[in-house]
Amino acid sequence: MSAKHRLSILEDLTIYNAMGQKQQLLDALSSTSGLELDLSQVGEIDSAGLQLLILAKHEAARQQKDLAIVAHSPAVRQTLDFCNLAAFFGDPVIISAHEQA
Repeated sequence: MSAKHRLSILEDLTIYNAMGQKQQLLDALSSTSGLELDLSQVGEIDSAGLQLLILAKHEAARQQKDLAIVAHSPAVRQTLDFCNLAAFFGDPVIISAHEQA
């Protein structure tokens, strides 16, 4: 098994992209011992995208692998907060200085 791999999602996590992203996430997860998701470029996330992240987290647990979100876009952070799922994912959320202003 290889070392942790970082996957950057550059498209929105929406129903329009979910099918392709699902396969991309599952393939990346199966080929590594752990996966780091960079979601810093995600401009929009809907319930399909949220379900995709939950699926990936459950699949990682089933395979006894680590899955971590290492960078959250404002849209991802807002959605996780709104749905009270930040603790479920358990990843530190870093807010950049320009977002705090």
